[in-house]
Amino acid sequence: MPHDSVPPAASRPASARHVLHAHPNAEVWTWASAVAIAAELRRSLSQRPRVRLLVSGGETPAPVYRALAKAPLDWPRIDVALVDERWLHPDDADSNARLVRDTLLQDHAAQARFEPLTRAGRPIEEAVAAANAHAHEPASVAVLGMGEDGHTASLFPGMRELERTLQSRQAYVAVDAAGCPGARGWPRRISLTPAGLARAACRMLLLRGLRKREVFEAALADGDALRWPVLVALGGGGTAPLQVHWCR
Repeated sequence: MPHDSVPPAASRPASARHVLHAHPNAEVWTWASAVAIAAELRRSLSQRPRVRLLVSGGETPAPVYRALAKAPLDWPRIDVALVDERWLHPDDADSNARLVRDTLLQDHAAQARFEPLTRAGRPIEEAVAAANAHAHEPASVAVLGMGEDGHTASLFPGMRELERTLQSRQAYVAVDAAGCPGARGWPRRISLTPAGLARAACRMLLLRGLRKREVFEAALADGDALRWPVLVALGGGGTAPLQVHWCR
């Protein structure tokens, strides 16, 4: 379907592996995405004493996090963790932890428990081990983004040992994205793997803009996760369909 003919606020079962929710504008996209995340968390809270929410960094999800923070959930029972992180101090202005604190952990959500991936004085090996220990508790929701190069989390096309990372049985690994334009000035990172993502009951991909829609569709058409790591968000057999929320 050409972009100009995408119906507003449409939810279409594009495939057995993902569902596309196309929203007419950024405001509707923001609140619809936040409501969808809150609904999944509320469902999980009705079934378990504690739940986990995995969130990504970047500019795209920030307004959704601000909206989600206003949701009247039982936030003291929610653990918020990161999908990935640059190897930076968690208070660094360029860290994903700082973005989450400034956008999501406000209002009602200030009562949530936060699990940053990095801490001052902790080597990266210990940080990865701690992340994997926390990951034994499956996430109720994992919120993902995508770069225009087709990366998600800190899984970049052309990254060193990408194939090995995609095949890892660990939920989190340290990665070296040196030489990958999408990593910009932060090549050393910790990232969720497909194995870790598969444990999430619900996976959501937040996209904005025609270019992101085109990249995602190109990835679906090509089918090569080494070229388009965002494809790992689709999950494997037996997982629920990826929920894609998009607006222009």
